[in-house]
Order: sequence, then structure tokens, then C-alpha cells
Amino acid sequence: MNIAVTAFATLGHAGRLSVFRLLMRHMPQGVRPTEIAEALDIRQNTLSHHLSDLERARLIRSERQGRSLFYTVDLGRAGQLVTYLVDDCCRGRPEICAHLPAPAMFSRQGMERRMFNVLFICTSNSARSIMAEALLNDMGQGRFRAFSAGTTPRGAPHPRAVALLRQAGLSADGLRSKDLAAFEGEDAPEMDFVFTVCDRAASEECPPWPGHPLSAHWGIPDPVKETGTEAEQALAFAAAFDALRRRIGAFVSLPMPELDRIALQKSIDDIGRDTKTAGENA
Repeated sequence: MNIAVTAFATLGHAGRLSVFRLLMRHMPQGVRPTEIAEALDIRQNTLSHHLSDLERARLIRSERQGRSLFYTVDLGRAGQLVTYLVDDCCRGRPEICAHLPAPAMFSRQGMERRMFNVLFICTSNSARSIMAEALLNDMGQGRFRAFSAGTTPRGAPHPRAVALLRQAGLSADGLRSKDLAAFEGEDAPEMDFVFTVCDRAASEECPPWPGHPLSAHWGIPDPVKETGTEAEQALAFAAAFDALRRRIGAFVSLPMPELDRIALQKSIDDIGRDTKTAGENA
């Protein structure tokens, strides 16, 4: 009881709640304090107080990697709080809580037959998410229908991204930059999976997706930000393309009919921790 009181009192502050929610959106990856402060537009000293309070309540944890400190949500403690609320509400009588929304679980039988809708999100929707859309539509072999969108779309796919796709024998026809709002309306296709492929997009707040799709953060460095020589720019785009192709290859190879929702969530989180792209969030 005392643990719950402390945790909920800590989350009762709007600033601390914003930090907690941002860290949750980045899970299972950690976030540096400087990145949190920039995303939430708060001063470093204010953020330090919020992080200390959240860590003291055991809602988050920190881990030093090299010279950087990364913060993540303590999922075990967060799960205990949710369980506490639901158990206390239902008081052993599930019919009382029948109105509570529950995430839809994938039917194993349905998973063998249906096509899955997958949305890739980045900031400008000009390179990473565009390439991911084309890659999954090709590698998914008719089992996946991929879309992409940006939180602040650039207006058109980057020429280097289009050129890379065509060099790989993939179609770039019909690819365009789209605003995320286009996928949040009533007429938008319902998503089964939502992946953010840049840290900035993962940090931005979005309303809950209809149907409770599984989501994960697959951070990839933005090749558009490479300002070196032509060769260095080309290398940055090729590295992003290869990282996406590797992750999407692992995704389409998952034995989905054999996995429940929890196992599937863990699998897509693990793909986002691909050690071969360990430098992407450095």
C-alpha cells in the first residue's frame, strides 16, 4: 500500500509523468538526460529533480554505459502498480471490471491467414521510414502491408533513398511523405504493428492507437543529417538501409502463429536491440 501511495504521488506531478511516459515510449532502450530535456523542453536542473524522484520511487532505473547515463522504466514496478489498481478495483469479482479495455490478443488461427498492417514512423518520412515501407512490402511476401508517416513530413522521399531502393530492385513507385495524422482518423487502416525508427519520433506523444497494436522502437541514425563528402553521405544511407533490411528480415521470419502477444512483444523489442547496429543510438 505504501509503495503504491509513493509511486502514484510521484506520478501525480505533470512534469514527472511526462518524463515517465517518454521513457515508456522508448522502451526497452534507455534515454540520456540531455535527450529527455530536449524532447520535453525542460531545464536540466528541473529534469534532474524529476529523475531523482522517479528513481527514488523505483519507477525508473539508470545504467551507465561508458561515459553516458541512460534511464529506463522499471517495468516490473510499473506492472505491479497496474495489477494493484485492477485487483483493488475488481476485488476478486471480474464482472465489475468487464468494462475495462483490454488489448486485443492475436488469434493464432487468425495469424496464419490474415495480412498484418505495419506502420513505420520517423520525423520527416523521407528516408528511414520510406525505405522500411518499401522493404517490408517486398520482404513480407504478401503477409504484411506496410505504411510510413512522419511527425513533420518533408514533402517528398529523399532522392538517395529512392535511388537505393531502385538499386536493390525494389519499387519506389507511389512512395511519398505522409503526415502521421493521416493514420489517426476514423477511416485509417487499423494497425497491427507500429515501429518508430528515429528517437525524435519516439519521444513525441501520440494518442493511443485503435486496436492496441504492438509497438517497438527501432532507432536508426538519420542518414539525411550526414553532411560529409558524397561518399560519406552515400555510406550513411547504405548503413541505414542495411540495418532496416536486417531488422525487417528478422521480423518477417518470426513464427507468429506460435507466439502469444507477450512473446511477440519481446521478440520485436529484441530486434530493436540488434547488436549489429549498436552504434545507432550513440
